[in-house]
This record gives sequence, C-alpha cells and structure tokens, in this order.
Amino acid sequence: MCMTSFRPERMSHFNAVEKGVEAQIPALRRFARRLVGSSEDVDDLVQETLTRALNAAPQFQPGTALKSWLFTIMRNTFCTSYRVRQREHVGMEDGMIAKLSVAPPQDWAVRRNEMQSALERLPPRVREPLVLIAMGTSYDETARICNCEVGTVKSRVNRARKALSEELGDISMQ
Repeated sequence: MCMTSFRPERMSHFNAVEKGVEAQIPALRRFARRLVGSSEDVDDLVQETLTRALNAAPQFQPGTALKSWLFTIMRNTFCTSYRVRQREHVGMEDGMIAKLSVAPPQDWAVRRNEMQSALERLPPRVREPLVLIAMGTSYDETARICNCEVGTVKSRVNRARKALSEELGDISMQ
C-alpha cells in the first residue's frame, strides 16, 4: 500500500507505529536470538518481522500492546519459515546414497571365507610365496625363506594369483 494514499490521520498513525517499532528493535533481536541460533538468522528474522509489521501498520489498533503485536508477527514468521524448511528436501541427490554406501559386512565375511578356502586348496609350494608377498615381504626375502630363486618365487606367485582369479571370479587379485 502506498503511503500517499493514507489520509492525514492515517499518516500520523503510521508514523507513530513506525517510531514504536523502531524502539522495539532491541527487544525483537533478543526474542529472535532465542528462536534462532546464528546472528545472521537473527538479522534475517528481525528484518522480515519489521517488513511485515510496517506493511501491516494500518491494521495495528492504537491502544493495544505494540510489543506483543510485534512478537506475534515474529513468532508467526518464524513458524512459517520453519514449516517451509521442513518441506524442503535438503541432502544428497537420489541415487547418491547407493554410490556412497559400503557393502554389508556379511558380504565381506562370505568373500573372506571363499578366499580362505581357495587359498587352502592351492598347493603349499605356490601358496607360501603368495602369502609372504601379500604380507609385504620382498621377493628377495621370500626367495630366501622358500629356499629358491627370485624368478621361481615370481612365477609361483603369478600361478597362485591366476588360480585364485579363475576360482573366485570377480575378486581383483592385484
């Protein structure tokens, strides 16, 4: 509503409300701080309340408590914005959760058991070098432990990896 459309008595009413609202800003800020946490949100809530109050100034009834009227506007503004936030979908896009999730632990336990069984079925002369290399032992050290040449260790590890890969399928052996 344009202020030029006010009659003179309405204009003085608007000016009185405006001055009264201005005097209540510190109390509005304290009340807003109790409703919301951050100072940025406090400023936004106070500003929205003042805007609504000044737009509704012609509806204010002289002789009623201006502070209570402003607090009611602030509370209603806060509640409305809260309801809107509850309806908003905040978070990850659809399908993103599936990309971030980890396979259930029982799948890992089953795969571990399959791997253990497959390892036990390998002949000891290829299983031992594979396990030593998998544990981080160097090829030279593994050759000393197995009492064979480094080339022999490499070929046994390669044969063991190939056998496990064929038996287990999709488990990466690299």
